[in-house]
Amino acid sequence: MEDEKDFIPTTYENSDRITGPFYHGTASVLDVGDLLVPGFSSNYQKGRISNNIYFSTTVAGLAAELATALAGKEGRGHVFIVEPTGPFEDDPNVTNKRFRGNPTKSYRSKSPLRIVGEVEAWQQSNPEVISGMLDRLAKLREQGLDVIED
Repeated sequence: MEDEKDFIPTTYENSDRITGPFYHGTASVLDVGDLLVPGFSSNYQKGRISNNIYFSTTVAGLAAELATALAGKEGRGHVFIVEPTGPFEDDPNVTNKRFRGNPTKSYRSKSPLRIVGEVEAWQQSNPEVISGMLDRLAKLREQGLDVIED
């Protein structure tokens, strides 16, 4: 694992050094072969069109749960194994924020992600964790601080 002090930012120019598998969490039901493309509504901010597709090298269960809760849907959501079709960069919403580097191994791309499989067995979060995150997001929204760098 990369030490924080040895952090090398991932950019469109050097993203080929990052290897998968890669994961995307969502409330949506998708099929192998489907493409996730930018230009659709954000899971995290109503009325916002997302210019990027976000993914991680860690199983994205929390992202699936949050997207599902924010969409007002029942269930835990879906975690898909994805394959980037183009270059990508560190997700600036989490990189170098609370901790140096990209500890969540989260990335974004303007190129589509191809669904190559689904993770059926993944650890659900404690409901209190999801509730707490939704409460914090609501407070940020009230303060106008729910900024997404997209």
